[in-house]
Amino acid sequence: MSAHAIEISRGERFKFGDNWSRYLVLVDEPRINEAEESLKSMLEIEDLTGKRFIDIGSGSGLFSLAARRLGATVHSLDYDPQSVACTANLKNQFCPNDEAWRVEEGSALDRQYLESLGKFDVVYSWGVLHHTGNMWLALENAQRLVGEGGKLFVALYNDTGSQSTRWRWIKRTYNKLPAPLRLPFAVLVSAPAELKSGASAVVRFRPNEYIASWRGYRSRRGMSRWRDIVDWVGGYPYEVATPDEVFEVCKDSGFVLTKLNVGRVGLGCNQFVFEKCASD
Repeated sequence: MSAHAIEISRGERFKFGDNWSRYLVLVDEPRINEAEESLKSMLEIEDLTGKRFIDIGSGSGLFSLAARRLGATVHSLDYDPQSVACTANLKNQFCPNDEAWRVEEGSALDRQYLESLGKFDVVYSWGVLHHTGNMWLALENAQRLVGEGGKLFVALYNDTGSQSTRWRWIKRTYNKLPAPLRLPFAVLVSAPAELKSGASAVVRFRPNEYIASWRGYRSRRGMSRWRDIVDWVGGYPYEVATPDEVFEVCKDSGFVLTKLNVGRVGLGCNQFVFEKCASD
């Protein structure tokens, strides 16, 4: 049994790959174009021609595909075998037999493996390192992959203090529960926020807004709202960081912040782009 499977069986890890397998069928040109524009905006580039791009925790493979279509040579890796399969399927669908895009299973915590891959012009890891079980080590390993003048683009869960602590307990509890109890637990945990949202819509005489937030969710996000709720409640391991902490750690490693998106994210992800300073 693999280390990943053992962690799942012990209730130490959520099946993130289930999420991506459902999303994969909905990847289309508009979503690919949106991913490309996101990379271009955050990295402040027009294309990635001639660049090496590594996607740590590739998930569905969408951003690996976007980077490849922007001209990069791409290396995709994920710890979850089901996510690896999703990325491989996406590659086969849009870039069959493309030798400039490699997909394989690997861990952000495996320094020896990562260092064997060499240096990259862009190291990308969106919403992944905080799910490894050792976020700071994973971030350090990601930094080591960036070549001189290269960029590190990461998104990490925001630390909101006691609220984050509470959610860590919820997520860990969900995964420790017997499978039949997980669904009712997710309902119980999500009910207060859903009741508040529904009541607010009713008070404003706009109940249809709340109904639409469920009916139209799939077209906007690619998955059902309920599936996203389950993924949020169950998303463990779960670590968080303040923007200052991330900035200081990367600054001490010789990186300069070039792009930042931390506004009103709440429990969501802060986004950072750092550039590796060239040696004197």
